[in-house]
Amino acid sequence: MANNLIPPTINLPGPIIPDPIPLPRPILDAPKGDLPTYKPMLVPAKALTTPPGTTSEEEDKEAERPQPKQVDIPFTNYRMPVPEGEIMVTAATTAAISVAATLTATSLFKQCVKVFKPIIMQLAKRIQKKFTKNGDTGKEEESSK
Repeated sequence: MANNLIPPTINLPGPIIPDPIPLPRPILDAPKGDLPTYKPMLVPAKALTTPPGTTSEEEDKEAERPQPKQVDIPFTNYRMPVPEGEIMVTAATTAAISVAATLTATSLFKQCVKVFKPIIMQLAKRIQKKFTKNGDTGKEEESSK
């Protein structure tokens, strides 16, 4: 009879949901906005001129900007602008320093290789002798076994 026990059932009441509150209908409608519009004015390009006694923006910009010196390239019809002196000095100095640094570093690296290569080779031989018996490479012992 112990196997035929029925677990007790619990009868719970369902949820109690109240009726919705009656709300009056809104009086105001959603606001509407008027989008701004404009009529495009069509003016012929020939009619657009600057008033007498004034200059255009392009002319003002050109007048403010100094004209660079130009050099004629021989045997061609081209003129090439020449940079200002300060820019040329800066570029030449930077180029000279970078070339000098590269050549110095290359020379220094070659000298270091010459000096350290014999030292490293000597260390490698000593380490190899410690790990092998009687200065053998250890390959002969492996092949005889």
